[in-house]
Amino acid sequence: MTRVWKWNRPVTVREVLEDLQRERSIAYTTVMTVLDNLHQKGWVRREAEGRAYRYEAVSTRAAYAAALMNDAWAQSDNPAAALVAFFGMMSDEQRQALRDAVRIVQGPETTEAPRDTGSDTASDNPGSAQEAGGR
Repeated sequence: MTRVWKWNRPVTVREVLEDLQRERSIAYTTVMTVLDNLHQKGWVRREAEGRAYRYEAVSTRAAYAAALMNDAWAQSDNPAAALVAFFGMMSDEQRQALRDAVRIVQGPETTEAPRDTGSDTASDNPGSAQEAGGR
């Protein structure tokens, strides 16, 4: 999938093969089998071109990652605890990206009063207790 996402256009087995062979030895039939499996699972669509197919990603890499996170979160018996643990594993850059994403989803103006971000107590910042003790 990485190669299909990288090009962001329909690709042939031969194109993927030639790209992969720059890094390692791999058989045409292996690439063909993987792309066929991805098609059967619904991750790529294909269109016939002569005797071959052109494969194209059904969703973006970001949508795929989001689906994985959503599936993992949905399987938790305590989603809030899973989120706190996940946030505790994040780097400062990842937490900032999360804040930016929340702002985008909420829109430019929200009706909530701004929170005091200077506090570092566990009740105000669930990940802070883990960060202080775990790093």
